[in-house]
Amino acid sequence: MSEWWTYSLSSFLLFSPRTYYRLFELYNLAVWPLQMVALALGFAILVLIWRAPAWSGRAVAATLVECWLFVAWAYLLERYDSINWIARYFAIGFALQAVLLMWTGVVRDRLRFDLHDAVARIGLALIIYALAIHPLVPLFTGRPWTQAEIFGLAPDPTAIATLGVLLVAERPRWHLLALPLLWCALSGLTLWTMESPEAPVVPVVAALAAALAASKALARRGKTR
Repeated sequence: MSEWWTYSLSSFLLFSPRTYYRLFELYNLAVWPLQMVALALGFAILVLIWRAPAWSGRAVAATLVECWLFVAWAYLLERYDSINWIARYFAIGFALQAVLLMWTGVVRDRLRFDLHDAVARIGLALIIYALAIHPLVPLFTGRPWTQAEIFGLAPDPTAIATLGVLLVAERPRWHLLALPLLWCALSGLTLWTMESPEAPVVPVVAALAAALAASKALARRGKTR
C-alpha cells in the first residue's frame, strides 16, 4: 500500500479531463437548441437591469431561479453525477441557491439595481463575460467549440452571471453570494487538479466579486454613519 504522502489531488479525481470535457459536448448535443433560449434569457437580464422597470428585480431573480434549477437537474444530476458521485450534493446546493433567490428576489422583492457606481459596472462586465466570452474558452484552449459552457445550462457561467447580477444590486446580499462563490472555488479546484489552462479564471472572478461586494458593503456602511 502506498504511503499517504505519495498521493496528490489528481489521485482522487474520479474522471479524466477528456471525459469531463466530452460530457459538455454530449450535454450540448442533448439539450440543443436550448442554448439559444438560455442566451436570450441572459441578454434579457441585461436589458432588465439597464432599463430597470419597477418589476425588474423580481423578473431577474425568477430567471436566475430557473437557470439554477435547470443546471441542478439537467447537468449535475442527469450528466455530471454519472462520472462524479459528489455531483448530487452539488445539485442540492444549486437547488438551495434557487430557493434563496426565489425568497429574496421574487417573494420579498429585495433586489434593486443601481448602475451608478464602479462596482455595478464591473458586475455588468461579469454578466457579459458569462454570456459572450466564457463560452469561447474552448477555442482559446484548443478544444472544440461543441464543448462550450453556456449560461443557464452549465454551472460556471451561471454562477459568474449571478455574481455579476448581485454586484449590480444596490446592496450586497451575502446569503445569495455564498453559494456561487463556493461553486467557483470548487470548480477552480477541479480544473486545477486536471491541469486545465483555464483553471485560474473562475476562482479569480469569484475573488474579484467577493472583494467588490465587500467594498460596496463598507461604502454603504460609511454613508449611513
